[in-house]
Amino acid sequence: MPPRPVASEPLPAATHTAPKKRVTKFAGASAVAMPDEALIDTGAILALLDRSDRWHQPCVSAFAQLRLPLLTSEAVLTELFHLVGDARVPMEAAWKFVRSGALVLGPIEHAELPHLHALMSRYWDRPMDFADATLVYLAKRESLSAILTVDHADFATYRIEGKREFRVLPGNRR
Repeated sequence: MPPRPVASEPLPAATHTAPKKRVTKFAGASAVAMPDEALIDTGAILALLDRSDRWHQPCVSAFAQLRLPLLTSEAVLTELFHLVGDARVPMEAAWKFVRSGALVLGPIEHAELPHLHALMSRYWDRPMDFADATLVYLAKRESLSAILTVDHADFATYRIEGKREFRVLPGNRR
């Protein structure tokens, strides 16, 4: 798959309201500052970075309304850098965004992997990928329901703790 075109300059995080953080402790992990507003998925990050993406402007508008940092996972970053590819400018733009303070990683411990397996098994007919499973699990663990994503169909289907719907941002494009 060829790398996606990415804008050379990612959106600055400094223009947003200062994040309100809470400290969460995880089994076997030290205290980590976590955001308390929303998650972000791979497609939304790519759309923020790529001015030619049809989701760019809706994601920029939604991103501007959120308190930072947004919570994501290592699996999302793995997808991001895979899709960005190895071209220097897009890779550097992705790194600049990741390191800007706009994101914080929610660690997934080994003991939590069975929860991800259960989610992927529950949504086998969709199917749910590993990155999406990490975000659904983090939503449950961190009591979040808002997600910045372009995968509206998936996140409209997924349920937090099997019950609560996600608040999918940006609003669905028709």
